[in-house]
Amino acid sequence: MTPALIIPGLNGSPDGHWQSWLQESLPQASRVEQEDWDAPNLEAWLNRLALASAATPGAVLVAHSLGYILAAHAASRFPALPIRGALLVAPADVDSAAHTPYLLRGFAPIPTQRLPFPSIVVASTDDPFMAHPRARELANAWGSHFVNAGAAGHINVASGFGPWPAGREMVDALANGTGYAVPQPIRRSGSGPASHHAGR
Repeated sequence: MTPALIIPGLNGSPDGHWQSWLQESLPQASRVEQEDWDAPNLEAWLNRLALASAATPGAVLVAHSLGYILAAHAASRFPALPIRGALLVAPADVDSAAHTPYLLRGFAPIPTQRLPFPSIVVASTDDPFMAHPRARELANAWGSHFVNAGAAGHINVASGFGPWPAGREMVDALANGTGYAVPQPIRRSGSGPASHHAGR
């Protein structure tokens, strides 16, 4: 069974978050724990992620929001890390003062090098923390498969994403190396489908 590394963003991911649900539902999942979830520091957070990745070779990264940007920095800084793939969900645009607070600016600029492992980027059309065209632009730069989740907010608890079977299916696709067999449609917990369009 392929391990998974859960990488939350600012403030961590609470019990009801889809990342916490995935951590409980995947047999070999663990969380990259940061010393201070409320005061993000790029170097400190990168060090924790690099150590966790080295200790869990072949893991699939499961990153949300600022954790997504952290994963891109790790791939840029440490391209030899033994990472099998990455599910990158709802990026936070740390380059934009209009989309993210000042305390995240230390994570700028966002790396734009092609990722050295397969990846799926999931972004919504109404995420307050990144404009949708910008998310697609980054996915193209990274060589990631892009999934348009429709009007799904920040794809977090507040926007209805607790248990998220579609997320689990994407992690499994990356773990199994079955290509981009992304489920249709992307769904919120306990709700109908959000629109789904996939492409590079």
